[in-house]
Amino acid sequence: MPQLQQKKKALRPRQKQAQQPGLEHRMDPQPESRVLQTVHQPKLAGQVVVISGGDSGIGRAVALAFAEQGAKTAILYLNERKDAEETVRLVKEAGSDAFSLSGDIGRESFCQRAIAKVIRQWGRLDIVINNAAEQHPQDSLEEITAVQLERTFRTNIFSYFFLTKAALPHLKSGSSIINTTSVTAYRGSASLIDYSSTKGAIVSFTRALAHSVIKRGIRVNAVAPGPVWTPLIPASFPKEKVETFGSDVPLGRAGQPNEIAPCYVFLASAEASYITGQVLHPNGGEIING
Repeated sequence: MPQLQQKKKALRPRQKQAQQPGLEHRMDPQPESRVLQTVHQPKLAGQVVVISGGDSGIGRAVALAFAEQGAKTAILYLNERKDAEETVRLVKEAGSDAFSLSGDIGRESFCQRAIAKVIRQWGRLDIVINNAAEQHPQDSLEEITAVQLERTFRTNIFSYFFLTKAALPHLKSGSSIINTTSVTAYRGSASLIDYSSTKGAIVSFTRALAHSVIKRGIRVNAVAPGPVWTPLIPASFPKEKVETFGSDVPLGRAGQPNEIAPCYVFLASAEASYITGQVLHPNGGEIING
């Protein structure tokens, strides 16, 4: 038996114009033309954000960019205490508030504890930035041990599930979740097979979660950076590769964290109110068709 077609909900009065391209002054209701935010208003005033891997690199740049837009920030990190303390200092210097919390983001119990502290501290949560990641280059699949595979997946994708799951009961309509994926999700990487796989999973997680929470008024998006100069690079590659890191993209260089952070500000702000389930690609000009 054919499925009955569901009647579409009327969103505006029926109307028709007889000429192209049409006249705006005759439309009912009028299209909304004014940008919701202006350069003179903080885009995230009074909001609270939690950032995994917020101690350095892209996470630190996002924390500072959010602070400049009026957001308070919880910085989650593993063991990079000095970097985390510096990020908190910089956020406070920018005129906002912050605290840092050390723990393994790949463990659900830590994610639950982190969100509980955010709520105790500020009584609300508006934005979740899933950003923590690790990578361990190997020349072949055979060299990726079960221990490495699980560790990479725990940090890079399990943590996204755990932190978001803990945060969701506190998020309200207008809240935003932003996930850090990577250009490797789209083109792969011969020496980072497990890392690339987790980044592909993040893209699917973003799209599926966006549909899951859309009726709650929560938007879910992602950012897929190309090569970016962060501590992950000298911690991952031999010094010869570090020396030329990023030189193979069309712009001829690696990006800086502060060139990536504006993507997160945009996606978290009211300016991106019609964007969910999408990925932004600050990657130096590489075309990935994703």
